[in-house]
Amino acid sequence: MTDKPVVLMPEDIQRIMGKDAQRNNILAAKMVAEVVKTTLGPKGMDKMLVSPTNEIIVTNDGVTILDEMQIEHPAAKMMVEIAKTQESEVGDGTTTAVMIAGKLLENAEKLLDKKIHPTVITKGYRIAAEKTQEILQEISLKITPDNEEVLKQIAMTAMTGKGAEGSKEKFAEIILKAVKQIQTNGKVNLKDIKIEKSRGDGINDTELISGIVLDKEKVSVDMPIVVHDAKIALVDFALELKNPEIDTKISVSSPDQLQSFIYQEEKEIKDLVEKIKMSGANVVFCQKGIDDFAQYLLSKEEIYACRRVAKSDMEKISKATGGKIVSNLSELTPFELGDARIVDEVESGDDNLTYIRGCQNPKAVTILIHGGTEHVIDEVERALQDGLGDVICSLKSGLVVPGGGAIEIELSKRLREFGQTLSGREQLAVEEFASALEFIPITLAENAGMDPIDTLTELKSRHDSGERNAGLNLLDNKIENVLEAKIIEPYQIKSQAIHSASEVATMILRIDDVIASSGNNKGQMRGMPPMGGEF
Repeated sequence: MTDKPVVLMPEDIQRIMGKDAQRNNILAAKMVAEVVKTTLGPKGMDKMLVSPTNEIIVTNDGVTILDEMQIEHPAAKMMVEIAKTQESEVGDGTTTAVMIAGKLLENAEKLLDKKIHPTVITKGYRIAAEKTQEILQEISLKITPDNEEVLKQIAMTAMTGKGAEGSKEKFAEIILKAVKQIQTNGKVNLKDIKIEKSRGDGINDTELISGIVLDKEKVSVDMPIVVHDAKIALVDFALELKNPEIDTKISVSSPDQLQSFIYQEEKEIKDLVEKIKMSGANVVFCQKGIDDFAQYLLSKEEIYACRRVAKSDMEKISKATGGKIVSNLSELTPFELGDARIVDEVESGDDNLTYIRGCQNPKAVTILIHGGTEHVIDEVERALQDGLGDVICSLKSGLVVPGGGAIEIELSKRLREFGQTLSGREQLAVEEFASALEFIPITLAENAGMDPIDTLTELKSRHDSGERNAGLNLLDNKIENVLEAKIIEPYQIKSQAIHSASEVATMILRIDDVIASSGNNKGQMRGMPPMGGEF
């Protein structure tokens, strides 16, 4: 018998096993947390991201940074996923979620060095995560939609440190009005708030419109610029003749036949426009195209029309004006029309926008952002989305928590007390989980230029003496009661961040073997050097 080597996998497969796999994954996750760490809090710094086509994004929004970085490392990609989940679920707290996950893995590495098995660590983390959620629920504060001042403070806390900080009070007012306007049976759908951008003026000119603003202009210059007492028809079919879906040939043997054919086409379009006119509509928003001849006829009847309006915008116009989207012109009656006090075309910078204003009790509204440059407008949009997400999830859960790191210190303190009741090695994992939560106030202090050790020591001391709302007021670099300083955050953000972070940390810890194909014959796994950790 000769000892022949057994080949299980092709040559272009790279495999990292055991401790090497764990260290590589933990290193990648830590690096992702390090990338976004400096953006946390009101004194956080911004990142400039330059794409291969030289497009520039300047932001301190965690999910935008991670999304635009085009991360390749498989474990790092899992960290990006929790940021995306956080963004889609609550609209804010992405940096917090990624940082807690990174710190949990960093602390787990200390336990691995002490020869504690990953299964024991993951079990301890699971126990700690469940207990944290219990404590969080217990110490959070209840609010109702009538607590307008609190909701305004939540929106302002979310926007502090972003590009919109200078106008955060005005934006908080806009957010609150928008949310109250679209609220239906106590429920709020973020999709009913349209954010439109207009380059020109300053960010202070940002306004809330009780209706919809479309990035569209009227299809013909002969149409009226302003329509008062608008009766709006919403149609999702083309105002043009249908082309056959298969190749069709028409034989014409005389000029009369050709003339008859053209006349019939014109008659069809005339009938379409006549039906719109008979319904009483003086504004038409069409989801598809509008024929040149139809444009001419609509102009003649002084009907304002826009074409190729996005389906999502059609739905918002329907909610704002009370109109119904019709798929067949024979069904277009005065009852299907929407109402608005005024529909007009407004020149804004290089673009023309269509405003639908003065809607009676609209269930969809528009926030029109003004700003000097695209980069400023985009950052204001991200700040407004964070503010909207925070207010909406606060109303949804009806619970809020003190901000400024106060909630993390209190959770850490109570979790340590709980850890003392456990026997076995899981106690060490619970201890490290509690330590990971302290990473948030430490980073907030660091980013504000405060001494992190002194700050953490004083925060712990205050909480040990019963001041459970003691946190960092970074506007004047003091430790004080953050509820009195009006630094308030939604419960849902903290709950989701801890939930996502603990799940991804336990998943990465359980990996002890990474097998991946490079997709070429070089035997090098894309985005994952053998023990480097670059990405």
